[in-house]
Amino acid sequence: MVRETVIDGGNRPGEDPERDLRPKRIDEMVGQHEVIARLRIAIEAARVRGEALGHLLLDGPPGLGKTTFATCIPREMQVGLQMTSGAILKAPRDLVPYLTNAEEHSVLFIDEIHRIPKIVEEYLYTAMEDFRVDIILGDGINARTHNLWIKPFTLIGATTRSGMLTGPLRDRFQIREHLGFYSDEELTQIIVRNASQLNTEIAPQAADEIARRSRGTPRIANNRLRWVRDYAQTKADGTVTMDVTFAALEMLGIDNTGMDPLDREYLQTMIRVFEGGPVGIDALAHTMNTSKDTLEDEVEPFLLRNGFVVRTPRGRMATSKTYEHLQLLPPEPGVA
Repeated sequence: MVRETVIDGGNRPGEDPERDLRPKRIDEMVGQHEVIARLRIAIEAARVRGEALGHLLLDGPPGLGKTTFATCIPREMQVGLQMTSGAILKAPRDLVPYLTNAEEHSVLFIDEIHRIPKIVEEYLYTAMEDFRVDIILGDGINARTHNLWIKPFTLIGATTRSGMLTGPLRDRFQIREHLGFYSDEELTQIIVRNASQLNTEIAPQAADEIARRSRGTPRIANNRLRWVRDYAQTKADGTVTMDVTFAALEMLGIDNTGMDPLDREYLQTMIRVFEGGPVGIDALAHTMNTSKDTLEDEVEPFLLRNGFVVRTPRGRMATSKTYEHLQLLPPEPGVA
């Protein structure tokens, strides 16, 4: 099993500052002001008491900074960090090494924690509450339990599906924070800063335009910045201007709302195959030959937030805004 461990507060060995645009310290983070303010209080209080930070659950759509928080917090507290994913913790034996190797007050970060199976989750209960791991030795009537005490640590869990967490696991997190989407102004700040880190000159209006088309998500903003930078270097003189930005994003099929080809396929499928809905997510996913998780995590949050789709008890439905955006005629009232 591969385990990624970060021991100190500096960059990871072999880390390329140009490739990793994530902030290294909380002071460098943009947006999420209320979350940051609350976490600063919790971090400082734990530091004053000489204790591990309380277990922290971060939830929200992909790309909003859950992993960034999880890597910045140990640097703030000057403690070690272990990172893993719920998808690879298939059995207790996959989890136990992380717990037994945890240093005092260090952080264990589990991304997509909702994906851990029940049997692994149960091992976390005593580890989180009592800093104890109960290891079963032997089988059947010869089985016995060995109590292994571990060092106090902080579990940071990240999830895009907080509703899939069981109540017992969710309740063991003393701190729970939801990350919201970023404003265009916040994304512009991120783009300007990261363009500098990429040694790329960018016009202020171009940074604004990339921000407007980045769906309120820093990860998307960084990906689109990198693409526009590449386009500028190969098709222009390397400077990211408005003209370069328009041409580069048009090549990707990203329109002025931030809608991309997968979004349009989703809406067109809903309209042309299911007559605008209502339609269930499973039917859409099967028709598009796309995973349900991809649609729920990457497509629908943007479309719902911007009023292109609504959810009803019977399923998803396209709105009049969708027909207008796609330049399609909406169905006449009363016509199926």
